[in-house]
Amino acid sequence: MADEKPTTPLMAHTSSSSSRTKLPDFKQSVRLKYVKLGYHYLIKHGMYLFLSPVVAILAAQLSTFSFEDISLLWEHLQYNLISVIICSTLIVFLSTLYFMTRPHHVYLVDFACYKPNESLKFSRPYFMEKSEKWGEFSDQILAFQRKILERSGLGEDTYLPEALHNSPPNPTMASARKEAEDVMFGAIDELLAKTNVKPKDIGILVVNCSLFNPTPSLSAMIVNHYKLRGNIVSYNLGGMGCSAGVLSIDLAKQLLQVHPNSYALVLSTENITLNWYLGNERSMLLPNCLFRMGGAAILLSNKQSDRSRSKYKLVHTVRTHKGSDDKCFSCVYQQEDPTGTIGVSLSKELMAVAGDALKTNITTLGPLVLPMSEQLLFLGTLVGKKLFKMKIKPYIPDFKLAFEHFCIHAGGRAVLDELEKNLQLSEWHMEPSRMTLYRFGNTSSSSLWYELAYSEAKGRMKKGDRVWQIAFGSGFKCNSAVWQALRTVNPANEKNPWMDEIQNFPVNVPLTSPF
Repeated sequence: MADEKPTTPLMAHTSSSSSRTKLPDFKQSVRLKYVKLGYHYLIKHGMYLFLSPVVAILAAQLSTFSFEDISLLWEHLQYNLISVIICSTLIVFLSTLYFMTRPHHVYLVDFACYKPNESLKFSRPYFMEKSEKWGEFSDQILAFQRKILERSGLGEDTYLPEALHNSPPNPTMASARKEAEDVMFGAIDELLAKTNVKPKDIGILVVNCSLFNPTPSLSAMIVNHYKLRGNIVSYNLGGMGCSAGVLSIDLAKQLLQVHPNSYALVLSTENITLNWYLGNERSMLLPNCLFRMGGAAILLSNKQSDRSRSKYKLVHTVRTHKGSDDKCFSCVYQQEDPTGTIGVSLSKELMAVAGDALKTNITTLGPLVLPMSEQLLFLGTLVGKKLFKMKIKPYIPDFKLAFEHFCIHAGGRAVLDELEKNLQLSEWHMEPSRMTLYRFGNTSSSSLWYELAYSEAKGRMKKGDRVWQIAFGSGFKCNSAVWQALRTVNPANEKNPWMDEIQNFPVNVPLTSPF
């Protein structure tokens, strides 16, 4: 982390001694209502959790009956009509209740991340060269951008769309559509090839892109290109920031609960072309330095027959929204600068807001995933502090006991540093996030999937492993998804954007790098 305090704090992106540019210490305060919310989620399907062992016990008991036992039972029931009626009614009632309350399992069949053409690489020296040639930025602003790039955690091989390689850049609607088509169709083509699923078999489509929402919509572009069926359940999510990828998964999960035997296609991306800022407001220049081209396509299924070939099972999704607070709502805000140029402004309070949302989400998720030993230690210290006014710090559970892999949104270097410290994660746990930021930059809502692809390419994913995806974005929102690996992923059989260069990672990312 940098020792020098930047003039404008970043979303995750530079460091400062100021409390506004750091995540709050999770040990300082934990709100009991969010702990209660976590337990509310835990018992949400309480009837199903109760009925499952009851049905299992009855089935096990019946399996021990001999032919003579069954004959005696039938003879007894022949002369006891009331018992027959009661038993039959009870069996029908419990069976109906069991099947009606049982949630459908959601499987992740496979996913694909888009890797742009090599001609679209945008190194840091090239970035500064283009910025100087465009002639829109003052010397002070150019120096500011150089400082941000040096401390951003981005490497030399990130990508920007074709329109921004021109001098001057020509961000038109046509070029923005081309970027969207290249990313979306590139990712979906690879996914369909991996899964051998026909476009007509897809019943649900969810697309999220925060800043580019043309008419017809991006989801309509996909329907048109792949000639998807006319009764497809289609959603296009806009303006929901970097956390929208997990939000899309949650929406697809809800839809799969009411549409049996269905495939759901989720497409997460962001469009850079029309959202490149050419003004001199520092708070609006940060996205230029951090956001890069990318996207991911994910195929979900609720078909039991797909379990054997799927990679993961979705275990939990937890969503946290802080939009009712004005400070949280406005901390990431698209607006015009004094000259009328549109850009996304990042507030000085952004890091504190992100930390509060993150803490709330983690506190709610804890009861769902943590082993009982960790929950007892956490609750014990919390009760001692809240009820008995004991001068102790709340116990921060060890989430490494709940998850083998962490996919933390690669928004920028400073947030990754702070999360590593607050959650007491190792360099190994943070490696997928840091290397994704270094290699591909902040690809917004799709960054979580580049991180998961990194773990697969490294051969880390074993059957039974648990994965925690966590992302945050404008609104302000923090969303989590928990997956469990259904099989060991063999990198030799994988095709993802890391495979032809995974041997070069991890790399040591220096704090500063002169051009």
